[in-house]
Amino acid sequence: MRQIEQEQIRELNIFKGISQESFDELMRASYLQTFPANMELIAEGEPSDFLHIVVEGCVELFANLNGRESTMSMVYPVSSFILAAILKDAVYLMSARTSKKSRILMMPAVNVRGVFDRDPAFSKAMVIELSNCYRAVVKDHKNLKLRTSVERLANRLLRYRQKQDSDIITLPYDKKILASNLGMTPENLSRAFNTLKPYGVKVTGHKINITDIDELSKFAKPSKLIDDQTI
Repeated sequence: MRQIEQEQIRELNIFKGISQESFDELMRASYLQTFPANMELIAEGEPSDFLHIVVEGCVELFANLNGRESTMSMVYPVSSFILAAILKDAVYLMSARTSKKSRILMMPAVNVRGVFDRDPAFSKAMVIELSNCYRAVVKDHKNLKLRTSVERLANRLLRYRQKQDSDIITLPYDKKILASNLGMTPENLSRAFNTLKPYGVKVTGHKINITDIDELSKFAKPSKLIDDQTI
């Protein structure tokens, strides 16, 4: 692993406070591998053998039930998944696959739990990280329960606009994944985009031109308790 990659991983919240000895122990036990796009990394129901950290690329977390599949989340560098299963020594509740060519650091779960037991700073960081994950789940649940599908799309576009700092935004992944992540079918997503046309949303492939941010914001009615990722 390149030194700059180790430094990036060291900056993750779960590793910031731990001792150098603990961090080095985890790094020595870890494997850095490159995977092609659409490679399944873990499957729901399987034992959680590794903590995965996305170093490059992107990973889709998804779930299946009765022939239906839904995207749960997208993981970008440098971020870890799925921490709760690792600490509980439980099975994965979600599957994961690469959405593009990705480099993944695989950290053996037994080593993670060992350092968790011995290093108080690491334990505290893990609890805080799990708290952040829980709050993110609550926000997602509120988003699904309290908004229509069109409102969910409008607020997601506002988030992309803020992140990309441009009125012409590029969808970070294909529309099928976007629809699934928003709890919609691809057909419903297409209709939702059409519904947003009068509010200044122009779609050209993966490019979205927001021509009237005020009208879109009035329609979306963003909420800090759902949309602000810093809270």
